[in-house]
Amino acid sequence: MGYQSLPMVGITGFIMGLVLTLQSRPTVAQFGAGSWIPTMVGLTIIREMGPIITALIFAGKIGSSIGTELGSMRVTEQIDAVEVSGTNPFKYLVVTWVLATTLMLPVLTVLADGIGLFASYVGINTRGTTTLTLFVNNILSGLTFCDVLPAFIKTFFFGFAIGLIGCYKGYYAGKGTEGVGQAANSAVVVSSLVIFILDLLAVQITGLLGIN
Repeated sequence: MGYQSLPMVGITGFIMGLVLTLQSRPTVAQFGAGSWIPTMVGLTIIREMGPIITALIFAGKIGSSIGTELGSMRVTEQIDAVEVSGTNPFKYLVVTWVLATTLMLPVLTVLADGIGLFASYVGINTRGTTTLTLFVNNILSGLTFCDVLPAFIKTFFFGFAIGLIGCYKGYYAGKGTEGVGQAANSAVVVSSLVIFILDLLAVQITGLLGIN
């Protein structure tokens, strides 16, 4: 779930940081605030774009994979065979997958943030010259502990939701190959929707606590 998702997450993070930098440069330059680009991009990626985009990529790849695999096991009666053998399939299959998604998504998000910020550094240097030290200092000057911690904590909830929904859809998949396809598709759709809902709740909670 982790290392096999890293290439896609890394490519997406690089493109995200590069595009965000190149698109924001003309607008920011009109106000003579080009030096604020690293700070703006850093806040955008670390607080919102990084966690959300990584979670959506993770849901599309891992959520559908879990739904497909568990759905196939349900259709081919492998889960029934596990129950007959005296093993609890919920603990053996569901718990391990949910635990894996909960722990791996935060790691992937941190890596995606780092790759995205490096891409921003590359984008800035395509039309100018900025040292890496100055770029990092500009980012750190605009970040606070309250910016990083809530963004990191909510990735655990994103990962938990992706794993739980994927397992639920696959575990209770309908009979036949059509049921497997529906389980994989609905796992991605529902997971993506829940990610946005959880993010909205996280913003509201941090706002009420005065963190934002």
